[in-house]
Amino acid sequence: MTIFTEHDDANPVVAEVVRSGFAESRHRGAVAGLAADGTEVISAGSTAAPFFPRSANKPLQAAAMLRAGLQLDGELLALAAASHSGEDFHVDGVRKILSGAGLTEDDLRCPPSWPLDQETARRLIARGEPMSRIRMNCSGKHAAMLATSALNGWPTGSYRDPEHPLQQAIRRTVEELAAEQVTAAGVDGCGVPLLALTLTGLARAFRTLVLAAPGTPERRVADAMRAYPEWTSGTSRDERLLMDAVPGLLVKGGAEGVDAFALADGRAGAVKIDDGAHRARTPVTVNALRLLGVTVPDELATAPVIGGEAAVGVIRVVSGWP
Repeated sequence: MTIFTEHDDANPVVAEVVRSGFAESRHRGAVAGLAADGTEVISAGSTAAPFFPRSANKPLQAAAMLRAGLQLDGELLALAAASHSGEDFHVDGVRKILSGAGLTEDDLRCPPSWPLDQETARRLIARGEPMSRIRMNCSGKHAAMLATSALNGWPTGSYRDPEHPLQQAIRRTVEELAAEQVTAAGVDGCGVPLLALTLTGLARAFRTLVLAAPGTPERRVADAMRAYPEWTSGTSRDERLLMDAVPGLLVKGGAEGVDAFALADGRAGAVKIDDGAHRARTPVTVNALRLLGVTVPDELATAPVIGGEAAVGVIRVVSGWP
């Protein structure tokens, strides 16, 4: 059954924050969902408007790098498509990608950052270590970009430039996988080019990844991410928990409230929270999966709201979309 919502210029409220029985905040957003045959069956809000997928573009970028000859598989390929938490095993993997290309972390051009993993960050601070580029959540992608450039004889110092051969190859691949033209470009938080897509186009691209023939660059990215979800995010992140809970699920989050996902049979979707709230992303994604007929554990459908040291409410999906 096709599910569409009526909406005006404003996207619908898709999630709310309930504290002590009182709805204190609401999040608007848009959601696209595709059936196994590629038909759009969920269209909540503006699914045809261009937006920046942020790190949800990383699997597409990784596929482009494999097409350009990069030889990575398993955990290291998952890391190339990751927004990792900066845990020690992530850092070890980034160093392996770099050293395999004759490079070091000094070649990275992502900004210095603390790890996303709070425990790791606290440990580093206690040891007196500063922020570093290799702990930044995009360092796996940057290492892979450097390795791809070195392999092809392209300049490594300017790999972030939109006119660099690597970035041009990535743009062509993104447009092919999404089956639409990139209508806007910007600079992502890590400094590389950021390509705008529609929600429907992003969902199509993820569908293409999972349905590609085994051994192709697209399928290799999807398979690596699904096999090693702790490498694409972190030990305790929502994306890892979702992929562990739903067999065959590929999911990648992005900053500013973005999620994109696909299942092995071709069902796929994408989520954008208007105000960029990370907290609303997973409950909305879980609801989209359920609308597509996927069984997801109840504990992933909401997030707790804390008062003092106890849960006093939840972040939950708002009924009515669609």
